[in-house]
Amino acid sequence: MSLEDEILRQRLTRTREIEALGFPPYGHRFDYSHTIPEILAQWAETPAEELDRQPVRVRVAGRIQTIRRMGKAGFAHLQQNGERLQIYVRRDTTPEADFTLYKKLLDIGDIIGVEGRLFRTRTGELSVWVEKLYFLAKTLLNMPEKWHGLEDVETRYRQRYLDLIANPEVRRIFITRSRIVASLRRQLEQRGFIEVETPMMQPIYGGATARPFVTHHNALDIDLYLRIAPELYLKRLVVGGLERVYEINRNFRNEGISTQHNPEFTMLEFYQAYADYNVLMDFSCELLERTAVDATGSSRVVYQGQELDFSRVQRYRLREALIEFWPGGDKPRPENLADPDWLNRHSTKPTPGEQLMEIFEEKIEDRLVQPTIIYEYPVETSPLSKTKPGDPAFVERFEIYAAGMEIANAYTELNDPQEQRRRFEAQLELRARGDEEAHQMDEDYLRAMCYGLPPTAGEGIGIDRLAMVLTNSKSIREVILFPLLRPEPPLGLAERLRAAEKETGG
Repeated sequence: MSLEDEILRQRLTRTREIEALGFPPYGHRFDYSHTIPEILAQWAETPAEELDRQPVRVRVAGRIQTIRRMGKAGFAHLQQNGERLQIYVRRDTTPEADFTLYKKLLDIGDIIGVEGRLFRTRTGELSVWVEKLYFLAKTLLNMPEKWHGLEDVETRYRQRYLDLIANPEVRRIFITRSRIVASLRRQLEQRGFIEVETPMMQPIYGGATARPFVTHHNALDIDLYLRIAPELYLKRLVVGGLERVYEINRNFRNEGISTQHNPEFTMLEFYQAYADYNVLMDFSCELLERTAVDATGSSRVVYQGQELDFSRVQRYRLREALIEFWPGGDKPRPENLADPDWLNRHSTKPTPGEQLMEIFEEKIEDRLVQPTIIYEYPVETSPLSKTKPGDPAFVERFEIYAAGMEIANAYTELNDPQEQRRRFEAQLELRARGDEEAHQMDEDYLRAMCYGLPPTAGEGIGIDRLAMVLTNSKSIREVILFPLLRPEPPLGLAERLRAAEKETGG
């Protein structure tokens, strides 16, 4: 018998003994008077004399983090909401069954409730002198060694519930992520944007260049695609008169997994009628600075040892950035960026615009550490963007980078249906040449444009990558509660539970 199975049998045996004492091993409602963080916030500095003179009674619940038994008394620590509080249990001040429960049957990881008064021990630690104990839930499996010992990355991601229990820093990451989303939502709504929902299953995928996931609807007998972006549906709403809309959405792209990519991810997309990409550049700088302050308390954050300042966002044209951030020798001059010989020497792509983008992505992206706006992109790589007046080879598009990662993409929306048709047709030619990520023809979107899409600017911000930067997380898996992983071997847990139950007389 393995050690894990032996522990399982011991714990199941204790559930029978807990029941015999009169406690349900899996309790019901427990009305606590305070959370542990509330107790610490209110009484952490209160002197022992004052607590003795004016007793404070509390009912509190939590998961047992430590147990220290000493004859007729003992201590334990409870954890709740990332904070811990000590409890003190004495044989002569608690009911006999309660003390027996504490003395013999509690395990680290069990969830209990207690009521009693606050006091300070001889060492000065704020504690609860327990007068009554409630059993709320038994843990059947062993907690991580030394409680904070869960370090195996695969286990942490696969058993995120255990990761959250064992590693307080993980809890802080996801609280910060929640603040990021709340800040973005609040700022947009203050500016008159309304939140909407668009389809996650689409008959034609679009709004980005990516490979989709395919599913099938049995009743209609049609294939559908999990959305790669909500863009074309949101712009349909702008046509319909919803002039400021946003969606915090889940997108799905059937692509590789890396420290910066997860097949399922979260984005904020918003659209503003009668605006252009210059308006969104200014707005984005305000939006990101305020979000950083709301989430972390400062516009300056440290990411992997480098301080990033969201109060100062740099701006470069893409062609300027190629020169400004070029690494090593053969640094280009402005005329090189239109020179076929120079472009062919650094890229294998077929068109000048695609060549510029490939060179930028390979040579420049990871050097954009400070928050930086890169604007004016090649038309070949931006099928939904409006062309730049006087320079039709480029479009009114920008991306925002931080810590060497793209965290936002925005542009003045193309609103000429005939030009949009030509762009779609150019994308179909790319698809015919083998580009599986090229955009499809979406005739219903063209039909909507034929009713008049006002001048509009739109932007998508990657919530996961922004959370990485603002929480100093090196991998996107650190900021996604349940990232996609390869299936693990069968656990056999149901069979082990069944066998343990049979052996322990359950």
